[in-house]
Amino acid sequence: MAEKKITPRDKDYSQWYLDVIREGDVAEPAEVVKGCMVIKPHGYALWEGMRDDLDRRFKATGHKNAYFPLLIPMSFIQKEAEHVEGFSPELAVVTHAGGKELEEPYVVRPTSETIIGHFFAKWISSYRDLPLLINQWANVMRWELRTRMFLRTSEFLWQEGHTAHATHEEAVEETRRMLDVYADFAEEVMAMPVVKGEKTATERFAGALSTFSIEAFMQNGWALQAGTSHDLGQNFGKAFNVRFQNEEGKLDHVWQTSWGVSTRLVGALIMCHSDDNGLVLPPRLAPIEAVVVPIFRKAGERDRVVSACARLRDDLVAAGLSVELDDREGVKPGQKYYHWEARGVPVRVEIGPRDLDKGQVALKKRLAGSEREFVPMEGAVSRVRALMGEIQSEMLRRARERREESTVTVDSWDDFLDLFPEGRSSFVYAHWCGDAEVERQIKEETGGVTIRNVPLDTQPEPGRCIRTGRPSTGRVLFARAY
Repeated sequence: MAEKKITPRDKDYSQWYLDVIREGDVAEPAEVVKGCMVIKPHGYALWEGMRDDLDRRFKATGHKNAYFPLLIPMSFIQKEAEHVEGFSPELAVVTHAGGKELEEPYVVRPTSETIIGHFFAKWISSYRDLPLLINQWANVMRWELRTRMFLRTSEFLWQEGHTAHATHEEAVEETRRMLDVYADFAEEVMAMPVVKGEKTATERFAGALSTFSIEAFMQNGWALQAGTSHDLGQNFGKAFNVRFQNEEGKLDHVWQTSWGVSTRLVGALIMCHSDDNGLVLPPRLAPIEAVVVPIFRKAGERDRVVSACARLRDDLVAAGLSVELDDREGVKPGQKYYHWEARGVPVRVEIGPRDLDKGQVALKKRLAGSEREFVPMEGAVSRVRALMGEIQSEMLRRARERREESTVTVDSWDDFLDLFPEGRSSFVYAHWCGDAEVERQIKEETGGVTIRNVPLDTQPEPGRCIRTGRPSTGRVLFARAY
């Protein structure tokens, strides 16, 4: 077996994360462009799998894709006061082009509510034009001072949905519908359980009436905000004069939503599932679902073994699986094993001369340690296909168990502090009085612990705020977060 190049999680989790990305050939820093990264083919294939699945879901709920300019006039950003205040520290501004100073600076797209609002005003005039359901796949720029690949980079890829409705009720329904789409995708495709909930006013998207999120549990106990959905009310409608004539013949401003996920989902996938050997990928997202590795010692055995491997590879591909045949010469089996384990391939198929004599193949699941399963050659295709569903379910089960083992309910401030020693975290449900200043104090006194959201699936439970003892109507989810 090749020497391992990945730092153990329990030794240095941050370095482990970067090592897994490197050894998995997922991405690398774009050293010539501060704060940006290069997403390599294996990593980009992960994003493509996410994008394609989500795109089908969006279209199934009536949304259509469009594309809007990368450059947004500065005056657009300034029209919505909360919006510009929320984003101004992160803006990248273009002041010169074509060798001349621009009459008005352009902002490199940090998000598109403003420019889409401008065009909505042109496209909408009657209730018959509503609802207008638009999605955009794009890149955005937010000038980050402290970056971490996939989780927080100056440029990243995402989708942003933007919709306009005749009533607030319809907009709220849309906001919750898309939150559910994200949550279903995370669990069904990423095998990553999430907590759906509403953000506090402090954490709300700039310019929104309310923001909802899905929060995922990472293996070090930290949370990661994996997607958001915003009820924008009429704020942007009024800022950009997006009006329509309602059924009573009166003019009104539209009610809008926006919602999005980004390439930080790739980081979430890595930190939710991977281990000290590298990537662990759910079959529904794995760019390569199985790799076939010929095993032989003598040169005379090679042709026979490789031919059998190639036939099985072709049969697996014909069955709808994405498969690689690793017949590289001069590379030892142990090196090949490490190569594919680090890249997270769910199943490895091994065939040697003895296997051919016995009419069998050896199957090794990425999740199974050193254990191998031997199956008849004629049943290999059906068994590998079945393993994909088993592995997908097993990964979700393991992720849920990890989260449950690190989920705690507390009622006292001392118990709360004990759960958050420096740099450590759990998912903690505790009472909070609803005061934004108390929320700020908790974050400051714990070195960064925040309210991730107010979960939607919890029942009202009167209690006392852990920090102040004031009345509380229910528990919220606390954690450190990326």
